Amino acid sequence: MNYRSCALLVLGLMAMACNENPKKELGTLHVRPNIIYILADDLGYGELGVFGQDKIETPHIDALANDGMRFTQHYTSAPVCAPARYMFLTGKHAGHAYIRGNHEWRERGEVWDYRAMAKDSTLEGQHPLPRGTITLAERLKGVGYQTGMVGKWGLGAPHTHSVPNDMGFDFFYGYNCQRQAHTYYPLHLYKNRYREHLKNDTVPPHTGLPKGADPMDSESYAPFTQKAYAPDLMFQELLGFVDRSKEAPFFLYWATPIPHVALQAPQRWVDYYIQKFGEEAPYAPGEGIGYFPHKNPRAAYAAMISYLDENVGLLVDQLKREGLYENTLIVFTSDNGPSFAGGADPEWFNSAGPFQENYGRGKGFVYEGGIRVPTFFTWPKKIQPKTTSDHISTHYDMLATFGELTGFEVPKETDGISLLPTLLGRENQKEHDFLYWEFPEYGGQVALRMGDWKVVRQHLKENERATLELYNLAMDPGESVNVADEHPDILEHAAAIFAKEHQKAEVERFHIPMLEDGLLSKK
Repeated sequence: MNYRSCALLVLGLMAMACNENPKKELGTLHVRPNIIYILADDLGYGELGVFGQDKIETPHIDALANDGMRFTQHYTSAPVCAPARYMFLTGKHAGHAYIRGNHEWRERGEVWDYRAMAKDSTLEGQHPLPRGTITLAERLKGVGYQTGMVGKWGLGAPHTHSVPNDMGFDFFYGYNCQRQAHTYYPLHLYKNRYREHLKNDTVPPHTGLPKGADPMDSESYAPFTQKAYAPDLMFQELLGFVDRSKEAPFFLYWATPIPHVALQAPQRWVDYYIQKFGEEAPYAPGEGIGYFPHKNPRAAYAAMISYLDENVGLLVDQLKREGLYENTLIVFTSDNGPSFAGGADPEWFNSAGPFQENYGRGKGFVYEGGIRVPTFFTWPKKIQPKTTSDHISTHYDMLATFGELTGFEVPKETDGISLLPTLLGRENQKEHDFLYWEFPEYGGQVALRMGDWKVVRQHLKENERATLELYNLAMDPGESVNVADEHPDILEHAAAIFAKEHQKAEVERFHIPMLEDGLLSKK
């Protein structure tokens, strides 16, 4: 019997034990609420009304947040897609994670050629997870949950062992490959293991306006709106999963691709924001540059978020109609900070709120704008409504939190801690000594959060350019004043944590030379 089979047998026996000996009260016992984890894609800390946004309207998400507890110091595990998702599902920080960056597995061939992928599904997907990986979904299955995922996977590839249905999910619908998610009108989505072909024309991502097209003419943009809008299809499958699973506890991971560019949104919402914002300069990059063009980029970006908000409202309505809402824990968060690409305009929207959102400070970077994310937890009659917590927390805390809640055994090697005491208004909340980030892309970066102190190091793949930065977030949340020279003791402590917490990445692409050589204590 292999490692994975043994692990699943243990989880099954645990579930039997839990069901034979049900406990009676929350906190000292394990309960079985439905769990819905909504992971937005590139949604900035300041892009919801309840977190300070004043241009984009999100009334349904705001209402849901006000029915629960907002976390003002909650972080993603990584500043880009794939590693953030991996660490959420495994409870590991980036110094221990297998996936530490985006890895498109280029050795297979023309993985960025959209037409080639359409013909050959073996070119889709990202670098697979190791065999034997046990995800949060698998652990919840072990204590009796139906598990479903809708949205963007990005942690494996078709025809490998690393697809959602082999990683703990009973049901999957959406994009297996995160490159495919660069268009909201794809040629296909996946339903469980197989392609579901859509009635869309082949318009590869990063296609520009036709040569000679007038960027001020709406008709020039017609090819970029097709018949089958993937978020519509995914949302209908999501509602179907909830309906099918309502007789038993379920875990739904809604990994919506919104508002990740390209700028493609329902026209009714675009028209709404055109009327609100007025006319604007078009986003019309050349062929192969950026994502898709759009005549009204700010209106389209806002439209995507309001469309997501509308669907969150419809999901809550369904939960209430079915009598499921009061027994459902809903977590809303984002995989990283706001994007700088594809026509997104984070500075105009103030997308990172009190933090910086320009290039170098948002998505892809370990500053606050890239890793602090809008997050709230709602569970009627269990979590006090209209409450706020400044507890320092992160995505990799979810494994421990859901484990304490539902009764699966939390592995000793997890880097997270349970947030359940905070959620239930109790006093025995453990605190992190530090939060840890390690990111091999954009020059190689690391960061630590230790209380109010934040250490950032950039350009670690170019020793002569490597930075040594220290910020006091209580006094300087925008990370604008580097006080590294004033606090050598804090930097020495941080260097010891980096040395202790970093394990050499198993995948060579994720190596950061200065980490491997133990040089982080040197300027």
